[in-house]
Amino acid sequence: METVAVTSDFWRGRRVFITGHTGFKGSWLALWLRQLGADVHGYALHAADGDSMWQATGLADLIGGELADIRDAERLTAAMARQQPELVLHLAAQPLVRESYRTPADTWSTNVTGTLNVLQAVRQCDSVRAVLVVTTDKCYDNREWVWPYREQDALGGHDPYSSSKAAVELLCASWRASFLQAQGVALATARAGNVIGGGDWSAERLLPDILRQWQHDQPVTLRYPGATRPWQHVLEPLHGYLLLAQALLNGQHGADSAWNFGPDTADVASVGAVVAQLAALWPGKPQWQIDATPQPHEAGLLALDSAKARHLLAWKPRWSLPQALAQTVRWHQAWQAGEDMQRHTLTQIEDFQNSTR
Repeated sequence: METVAVTSDFWRGRRVFITGHTGFKGSWLALWLRQLGADVHGYALHAADGDSMWQATGLADLIGGELADIRDAERLTAAMARQQPELVLHLAAQPLVRESYRTPADTWSTNVTGTLNVLQAVRQCDSVRAVLVVTTDKCYDNREWVWPYREQDALGGHDPYSSSKAAVELLCASWRASFLQAQGVALATARAGNVIGGGDWSAERLLPDILRQWQHDQPVTLRYPGATRPWQHVLEPLHGYLLLAQALLNGQHGADSAWNFGPDTADVASVGAVVAQLAALWPGKPQWQIDATPQPHEAGLLALDSAKARHLLAWKPRWSLPQALAQTVRWHQAWQAGEDMQRHTLTQIEDFQNSTR
């Protein structure tokens, strides 16, 4: 597959419709696309109460959008029809494993029915040429084996979040074969690892929990210190999404399929190892402790095989785990110091674009 760099020459003036643009990943992606010159329009719920990437970077003044629920099919369809996008990037979701145990029905309706609404809206919008649906590395039937999962491995999911995302993968495969291919619309799904980076204040997620506690000199409680995850800075999979979207829009053979975007093997690390590295970057003497009480099931061992993206999209990670952690701490400390976070974030994006592994 011919490779194309992520440049403003490609993206300038492209009409892009992003669901979930007020979330952590969506905000980073919307700002990056805006920097590249794309005409970006979002559709998402209000940013979460309290601190958020969306608010910290002042994106409401920069990017147009509609604040609504993707489960409102009529409103979503109307919003997409008004914008007449070339490309749809679907990131809106209920993204938390532990929350899915508390609200399983809402998790499934948001993730599965919400995605169905997006695909149905695409069918009614003649301007759309390509769709990228973001799922998760947790969509695989996790066997706790030592080798990474490839795109053709079995789907599954113990918890409601993971299983809902596996269902989204099946939904996308069906709608691609049944409807979208015949309409000339390319559809791909993207599965990324555990993303970290500045501007994530999600509840019950490792780095946000750590930074919240340590900035108040409080110890952080670890639930699964031995669990391993494919950690990566948020810009890594977003770079993959942009390369994949370009391939879809260019009509490149085989792009309309499932893709993994995971870190190098060296960056698959345990929760305990990540906390130790983060503590070395944090001023003072940060503390942590182990929660010995029973916890809901989560995967213990998880890694992704991204050979397909490496070979066919020329995508590869640019920041190691130590670099990703350093960039995350640097962003958080800049925010604490009251810096212009839109400018700081754009500087990190530029640094990422100019870096090589």
